[in-house]
Amino acid sequence: MPPLDQVQPNSDGSATASRIAPPAVGSIKKAQDKPKKKSFISNEKTIKFNEKEQIKFYRGMGSMLRSQINTGDAIKYYAHGVTNRGLADKILSIQTNIAAGIPIHEAFRKTELFDDTTIGLIQAGTDSGQLHEAFAAIAHRIKTAREFKVKVRKAVAVPIGVIGILLFAFIMSQIKIVPQVEGMLKGAKQDPDAFTRLIFHMSHFTQAVWPYFVLGIIVMVLAIVFSNKLRNLITTLAMSKWRLLRGLIMGLRQMTFLGTMHMLHSNGINLAKSISTAAKSVKGTPMHDELLIAAEKYQETGLPVSEAFRKYTSCDPQVGHMLFIGERSASIDTQLKMLAEMYEEDTRAATEDFTETLGFIVMIVAVVLIATVFIGTFMPIFMMGPKMMKAGI
Repeated sequence: MPPLDQVQPNSDGSATASRIAPPAVGSIKKAQDKPKKKSFISNEKTIKFNEKEQIKFYRGMGSMLRSQINTGDAIKYYAHGVTNRGLADKILSIQTNIAAGIPIHEAFRKTELFDDTTIGLIQAGTDSGQLHEAFAAIAHRIKTAREFKVKVRKAVAVPIGVIGILLFAFIMSQIKIVPQVEGMLKGAKQDPDAFTRLIFHMSHFTQAVWPYFVLGIIVMVLAIVFSNKLRNLITTLAMSKWRLLRGLIMGLRQMTFLGTMHMLHSNGINLAKSISTAAKSVKGTPMHDELLIAAEKYQETGLPVSEAFRKYTSCDPQVGHMLFIGERSASIDTQLKMLAEMYEEDTRAATEDFTETLGFIVMIVAVVLIATVFIGTFMPIFMMGPKMMKAGI
């Protein structure tokens, strides 16, 4: 009996074969294309390819390709030295796919370890026969971005930690120690002087509001972490009030996308594609959408790229000026490289200035908080001590 025939009884008891219609081709395709849902409880582990490991990978690949080792063998040799077996298997799958005839950039894409910028650069490097240069450029970009990220994170995290500890000490002194001093004076039946009374009032106020203050800080931190719009709003407001912060943030953003843009364009990717791909390196910031608009206007309207940057982005005027020079002299790559290096130097200097300024601010805040804790805790005892001794207590 054919597999799609099914015997069904008639109303009179006789059996006839009725053919079941095969499913439509479109429904089969939809079922195949539909991504598989992962169960809530899954043994599949997420493989992390952190920045440090990426730098080692790209440097190693660039070095081996420069030594005339083919891509497949270079990947195999590198994977043998990776201690994380899950990551090693993913990297080895690139070599397997290349051996099966899949293009190199698609083999990299299948691992889901690399972003679109990296895939595009690998494709451009393969097409131009300069894949080792592409890997070296990627390694340099990630290393530079990581270096500045660590510096800025350290510059911000240390002050936040110090101020947080001092705030905790201040709150604890106001809700635990000062009330004990106040109770001791009441037990001695001594009336506090005006300054001591002010300290006690501050303690009462702190005891009443500290839970709401701490809750407000927690809510604000969570909102900033999870809301991109709120982050951008706070960042824009802070940049408008503090020139040093604006210089640092704009320098980081322009350094990042100009370096990526130069890396892509110098490896044979056209200018419009380079801009739109480089925009992903500043995703989550207002500059991302600005760059996409500039790339669209450049590609669709024939507007010079320098004019597109002037009109549709918040980049510094010198970016548009140097791109204008590059267009007139056919040296866009050179101008992009100069801009990336210039912003890298400026951002390094701005980071050092920001760290020093923030350290000075933290020192002032720390002195104020420590002085407040000391005055609130010990000054009432020092000032009321002579009175209590005269009273014979």
